[in-house]
Amino acid sequence: MEHVVNDGVRIAYEVDGPADAPVIAFCEGFGYGRWMWRFQRRRLEDYRTIVFDNRGTGDSDVPEPADEGEDPRYSIELFASDLEAVLDAEGVESAHVVGASMGGMTAQQYARDYDRAETLTLLCTSHGGEESVPTPESTQERMFEVPPEYDEREALRYKMQPAMSDDFWEDNDDLVEEIIDWRLSSDAPPEARLAQAGAVAAFDSTPWLEDLTIPAKVLHGTADRVLPVENGRRLHERLPESTLELYEHGSHLFFIESADAVTADIREHVESHAA
Repeated sequence: MEHVVNDGVRIAYEVDGPADAPVIAFCEGFGYGRWMWRFQRRRLEDYRTIVFDNRGTGDSDVPEPADEGEDPRYSIELFASDLEAVLDAEGVESAHVVGASMGGMTAQQYARDYDRAETLTLLCTSHGGEESVPTPESTQERMFEVPPEYDEREALRYKMQPAMSDDFWEDNDDLVEEIIDWRLSSDAPPEARLAQAGAVAAFDSTPWLEDLTIPAKVLHGTADRVLPVENGRRLHERLPESTLELYEHGSHLFFIESADAVTADIREHVESHAA
């Protein structure tokens, strides 16, 4: 694990793979640590893969959130600048940027604000703003209104269930428990989690999405109960150089449930646009 300091915040990151291979940089979702991409990274060992903990998460610093209102220490713009600091520290000239959920917003912002992104792969994400389809109320209740009698493990299990398909949840209890272990050791604490949620709520790329002309691939599960699939369709419609791949019955965490297929899609997109 390495660290770089950006805007006074220490950002933790990992680099794997051959030093001379093309770079794939991954951006995590809301509250999740860099464990989130282990399913893809171990299938992309021939690439140089880079993953970082968002500020407020895992081994990165947790800036103290503001008392109220929009938080200047947590924003999608700052998450993108953290990625830029990591790539600059590693001497990366260009990277294929992959992001899921909140990380997909970070990836969009990064491609707008900086010039190292060669391609984008955007999973289960949204352009935000008034034209996006919101998270259903039932899912929001599961994510933010945990029964008070639950301990930390029970609370994580309760919050995470809508992000997975019912069949996968029932058939993969050992993996679910392993993921909960990873989350217990690296999830953003409550105050940082709320600040990250505020960053997501403030994000809106619709004014400038049409200016992103690098090749983009949008992947989305049709049964996503966190960010409904219409968000993926609308994102694809606004990105001028994009393709859309829908995963039938795919959940929000479809890149874990269908890791082989999703990684193959990422690889195909990267290889078809290799410099």
